[in-house]
Amino acid sequence: MHIHLDALGGVAGDMFAAALLDAFPEHQAGVSASIRAVDGRIACAVRAHNDGILSGARFAVSAPGVEPGPAPHRHDHPARHDHPHPHDHAHDHAHDDGHGHGDGHDQGHGHGHRPWSEIRAALEAADLAPAVRAQALAIFGHLAAAEARVHGIAVEAVAFHEVGAFDSIADIVAAAHLIAALGVRSWSVSALPLGSGRVRTQHGPLPVPAPATTLLLEGFSTLDDGVPGERVTPTGAAILRHLCGEDPGRGRPRGILGRTGIGFGTKVLPGLSNCLRVLVLDEAAARPGRRDLAVIAFEIDDQSGEDLAMGLDRLRGEPGILDVVQAPVLGKKGRMMARIQVLVRPESLEAAIAACFRETTTIGLRYHRVEGAVLDREARTVDHAGRPVRVKVVDRPGGRTAKAEADDARDHAGHAARARLRREAERLALTVPEEER
Repeated sequence: MHIHLDALGGVAGDMFAAALLDAFPEHQAGVSASIRAVDGRIACAVRAHNDGILSGARFAVSAPGVEPGPAPHRHDHPARHDHPHPHDHAHDHAHDDGHGHGDGHDQGHGHGHRPWSEIRAALEAADLAPAVRAQALAIFGHLAAAEARVHGIAVEAVAFHEVGAFDSIADIVAAAHLIAALGVRSWSVSALPLGSGRVRTQHGPLPVPAPATTLLLEGFSTLDDGVPGERVTPTGAAILRHLCGEDPGRGRPRGILGRTGIGFGTKVLPGLSNCLRVLVLDEAAARPGRRDLAVIAFEIDDQSGEDLAMGLDRLRGEPGILDVVQAPVLGKKGRMMARIQVLVRPESLEAAIAACFRETTTIGLRYHRVEGAVLDREARTVDHAGRPVRVKVVDRPGGRTAKAEADDARDHAGHAARARLRREAERLALTVPEEER
């Protein structure tokens, strides 16, 4: 399963939770239980919402001891981000810059600083499922690292302001629960509207997007849709970094569209639904026998053949790299060069690029995404003359074929002996029932 996030209005933690719960309402009870495990006084609710254009859900979190009420409708001036009122931003809670200002889903919570170490300890002590705890700590970790860079301090010295408030913690725990429960294979996000304007903080006015948000969104595609205001909050940016950080530029893949969900923020944007949409895609069902791949290519003319061979062997051992091939080509001035092609899983593309630069002398390379076709295959081990031989059995349109691993015949002297061993192993793999092999 792949989930694509369509950031029409923007991205915030509560919008993310609302959109996923709109698509997967069966997880509402689990989300509530995880939030209560962190603080039993906090309540949350998912409420249906229609903005006159689209219908979806809102995710509301209450102050400790207060039942969550309906989120208010706001018609704020789109270019202002003054903070006397608690819902002056594009989402259910406003900008949080770690040490700055912000608001929440509901009124009544204080504006004190809360150290990252304290939040981490609370999450570690909470009776959360290990997978949920790990996801929440990872999202908060991205926020803490960004804040440390913004303020030039150590991560352990970071103290959050609004990100440390009960509603932001609830949003992140809700997101963590959903990420862990859904077990999504991969995520992608549309180009992000960054908005414009200023936010007022305890440190004075800051530009939109906020400094921490800007760091978290490095590498993501953005757009200017002409609608001002804060469109991506630091919490929303941290969730995106956590989910898409390995490949922030990945586009929406092909697939059969299944569920969809829409999560709304509270602010009314001029001429635009303030929502985040999720599209749930089944990639395997859409392309039986197909897979997404990436191809890296470059040429080498200044690395010795001996060292290049060692470097390519190391590339073959890198996680996510499926194959590495080289071919001789003629370059400029008739020089002989080696053309290298690397086949890699898309989610490992950035790591593979770094490995190519590390293991070879290339100073530039090309890459593109492709779609591959594969046949169903099975790895079998058969016993021949008291020794195991590995055989790959492949389902081809014309019938099954088998190929023995050449390495398993290496210690047989003579070509004829090795060929006989492989042929017999392949015959056994195709004819002998599995329980007899």
